Amino acid sequence: MTNIYFHCANEEYEFDDKRGVAIDNLVEACEQARRIVHSYVMTASAEDWRSWVLYATDELGEEIFTLPFASVLGRLH
Repeated sequence: MTNIYFHCANEEYEFDDKRGVAIDNLVEACEQARRIVHSYVMTASAEDWRSWVLYATDELGEEIFTLPFASVLGRLH
């Protein structure tokens, strides 16, 4: 089990995860990342989330994977 940190950013802003989440494996980390992205986009806001990206890092700050918010939102019709 390791702590994974889920940071979110676009070209103007960055939300750093200071606490992290204890994760057992990569599948669990990906599921947590999708939940985090969903929580942001489902919050009432005028923010256009399509340019945002979630960065998952380990305890040393090494990037494990990225999840573009657009991949969760889908394309505009």
